[in-house]
Amino acid sequence: MTALDWSREGLIWPHRETSAFIEAGGARWHLQRMGTGKPLLLLHGTGASVHSWRGLMPILARDNEVIALDLPRHAFTTGHDAYAMSLPAMAGKLADLLKALEVTPAAIIGHSAGAALALQLALGHGFAGPIVGLSAALRPFPGPFAQIFPAVAKALFINPLVPRIFASTVDLTGGAGRFMWRSTNSRIDAEGLACYRTLLKHPGHAGGALAMMANWDLPGLRERMGEAGNPVLLVHGSNDPAIPLDWARDAQGWLADARLEVLPGLGHLAHEEAPEKAAALIAAFLAQHA
Repeated sequence: MTALDWSREGLIWPHRETSAFIEAGGARWHLQRMGTGKPLLLLHGTGASVHSWRGLMPILARDNEVIALDLPRHAFTTGHDAYAMSLPAMAGKLADLLKALEVTPAAIIGHSAGAALALQLALGHGFAGPIVGLSAALRPFPGPFAQIFPAVAKALFINPLVPRIFASTVDLTGGAGRFMWRSTNSRIDAEGLACYRTLLKHPGHAGGALAMMANWDLPGLRERMGEAGNPVLLVHGSNDPAIPLDWARDAQGWLADARLEVLPGLGHLAHEEAPEKAAALIAAFLAQHA
């Protein structure tokens, strides 16, 4: 399955003028860069893209260089093997990209699964700086679901029809807006919804998200999480249905140096709903750990 077409679907992407395509490790990465100063790396969650940072990125770029990218097999990034989408493998690909860019992040900000990737970069590739996890997906599913969920995702992924079926049914089930609300309890702007609708309806992107879910091992990360000495800030919407607030509290207790900030009334995409609030918490945390 092919990626989205930058000359067609990419025309609606926020901050398009900051985009670049970088060849590294046999893949073609789509990334956006803006601002000057200490480099901050932004990692989106499963099924999203750089558009997830459209509100937060310019605020952070007032005092920093901000680098956001599309994860392997997501949106406009192409060339990664479908069966090399495990958490350690993806972190390795990111480490190779950072080496090619000659960038050492001063901090990593990850949303949902992006926070797990940030911790994997710390555990496997020596990143020692601050980490911000926005609605961080760090807690494995409880009990037997930890084994069942990846197995189901893998079964869906290996059926080539599933991404196409999923993509074709988005509008039939009430459209992207309704799907996003049921999934996240977040109300986002029209620009963001247009991007999510484009992503959800594209079989290649849907297949990349399924591949990512099918190959991840959060129980393995959980076992090593306490080894990460990085200062960690967890920012969580109180109404997040995807990752309950209690799960964030659990993750805080597993980390060696972490604190939790709750954004009342916001959902899984809290950083998209209220980028100014998220930016203020991030700026204060980074100043503390400069």
